Amino acid sequence: MIKPAELGPALNKTRLFLILGEEDCLRDQAIETIRTHRASRSQDKNAGDGKSDAGDFSCDVLYGDDANAQEILARVQEVPFFSTHQVVLLKWADKLPARDGEALIPYFSAPSDSTTLIVSAGKLDGRLKWVQALKKQAVVVNCAPLYDNQRLGWVRQEAGRLGIRLDAEAVGLLKELAGEGLSVVRRELEKLALYVSTKGTVTAHDVVAVQGAEPGASVFDLSGAVIHGRVAQALLIVEKNLEAGEAPLRILGALLWQYRRLWKAKDGLNRRVSEAAVAKSLGITTFRQGEFFAIVKRVPLRHFPEAFHAFSVTDRALKGAAAASPHRIMHALIVDLCRLAKVPRPQFRKERAI
Repeated sequence: MIKPAELGPALNKTRLFLILGEEDCLRDQAIETIRTHRASRSQDKNAGDGKSDAGDFSCDVLYGDDANAQEILARVQEVPFFSTHQVVLLKWADKLPARDGEALIPYFSAPSDSTTLIVSAGKLDGRLKWVQALKKQAVVVNCAPLYDNQRLGWVRQEAGRLGIRLDAEAVGLLKELAGEGLSVVRRELEKLALYVSTKGTVTAHDVVAVQGAEPGASVFDLSGAVIHGRVAQALLIVEKNLEAGEAPLRILGALLWQYRRLWKAKDGLNRRVSEAAVAKSLGITTFRQGEFFAIVKRVPLRHFPEAFHAFSVTDRALKGAAAASPHRIMHALIVDLCRLAKVPRPQFRKERAI
């Protein structure tokens, strides 16, 4: 198993790739690296053969919840007419029925010379025969979410790729934002590259200013609205993010991530740990500390068990039969959280850590 950044040596050695992991930004990066390499090689061969139309390159996209084994095999075994090589991308492979997956096993052992097959999924059931066979024959690219200590390097690497210079506060702010998903940070970096390209070093103020142009809002805005019981504002933030194409489970995951940080900070302050030490342990930048601790001081510790229970209920609903109404499910969660945050409760004794 390799990381997306380590794909280089494998690109000329195989025609079968499995892009596996829940970080969709890394999956997209790996897919684009393979596709670009294959397109370049195809164009080089066309030029060597004296063909003038070197730009024709076939890249077909199939989906596991729509395609069957017969269609997939027909695509991968088809000889490309306008180029020397083609790429077939099977997305959402986790939704492919087991019987169709098993029908692909013989192909995994002997892939077509003129086709690169890329199989992509967030998760796959390792007990399935076709998944086991695929992992044995393919180059597996690990696109699992980055650990907290890996995000800083990724932010700097992406900024460098886009030609952006970030000061320390801006890097730290974007690293925090990476907890919501790398695709969120990539969008912010791309906007920064467009809007502040004429400036020198990008500051934290630039990051916040450009972020305000996003149709939705950050998890800081959402958690703040919830803790203050501002139902209308919180619902508007969620709705705008959903309309912008953000997945409900990703919004839920970002909110849960922020709640865990709030809980750890609250517990730390209750144990008389300084704000500076708490901020350092959680990676909160100086630029965000005022906003963050204002929320922390407002919410009681007893709110967190109730909120985590609500998150669990929502997660099951989004993955279950009710998933056909994600907007309704997310709205119900926000209303419930705001209600819990506003309920006044007498304090008879000192709060204890949960």
